[in-house]
Amino acid sequence: MHRSRRSASATLCSGLAAALLAPLARPARAVSPAPAPAFTPAKPVRIIAPSSPGGILDLTSRMIATTWGEMLAQPVVVENLPGAGGTIGIQGALRADPDGHTLVMGSLGPNAANYTLQDKLPYTAADLAPVVYVLSMPDVVVVNPNLPIHTLAELKSHAVARPNGLSMAISTSGSSGHLAGELLKSRIGMPAVGVVYRGAAPALNDLVAGQVDFMVDNLITALPLIRAGKLRALAITTRGRAPELPDVPTVIEQGYPDFDVSVWLGLFVSSKVPPATVQALNTDLNRVLSTPALRDRIAQQGGKAEGGSIQRFDEFVRAETQRWGQVIQAAGIKAQ
Repeated sequence: MHRSRRSASATLCSGLAAALLAPLARPARAVSPAPAPAFTPAKPVRIIAPSSPGGILDLTSRMIATTWGEMLAQPVVVENLPGAGGTIGIQGALRADPDGHTLVMGSLGPNAANYTLQDKLPYTAADLAPVVYVLSMPDVVVVNPNLPIHTLAELKSHAVARPNGLSMAISTSGSSGHLAGELLKSRIGMPAVGVVYRGAAPALNDLVAGQVDFMVDNLITALPLIRAGKLRALAITTRGRAPELPDVPTVIEQGYPDFDVSVWLGLFVSSKVPPATVQALNTDLNRVLSTPALRDRIAQQGGKAEGGSIQRFDEFVRAETQRWGQVIQAAGIKAQ
């Protein structure tokens, strides 16, 4: 089930984008000359965000594009290709010339969970080459503040008391929020009907408006609305609390052991891109991720800039694919 409220979603997207991108627009300080980029583009570089504007994939892509474009002295543009649990964006990257000028911002869904979650995918893991691990952060369970719900126990009680349970907004099928939400329902025995959207912004917009009851969302996109009092945070999905919301307990603290779900993002290219080019991209993007302004901005929104070698990211994605494949099969989670 998809819902579209373009005008309201656009307002929410612009607010989130302004909050996240404004600090990167400060006048540059006088610094030592930066090293020459390892990747020398012959045309504009494109980062595909397989989501609608306003979500974590889009906003992170734009932060990377801003800093990398300055380094390259060449345009780095972001193109939104939402839909089909991220697979449309992946396909867009695979159709591009394999010359390193088109990357796609990957995540848990299309690059790990979907291999088990989706019955048929138009690509395989072998079609994609990992470039760099970009960031990690918690998810957060949020509700409309007009509901008399402050804990997971109250969320369950409220759901059980309703004939059809609660409605759970899902930003994208197969996303970390989707999987965390399905696991939460299963773990605490809570009835809820999933409502799938084409991105975080329209889902959050309906949650704020009271059209749906709760959601498990990326901290980076939910945090401004939590701070503004438009959403109430119930629980953090990782083992430790989020420094940005120190008073919000984890799911584990509320009685559900070993519940540990993180959001992660990373950049990929077609596996047809020459290895030397992939390595050059990795070198440049590690420099981007080491930029203090970018690291600080990610940290302010509850995330951690990662970086590292191609091998590190490749091993991480393989482990996530195996882990979530087992969880999805055991819980009987289906794509929506």
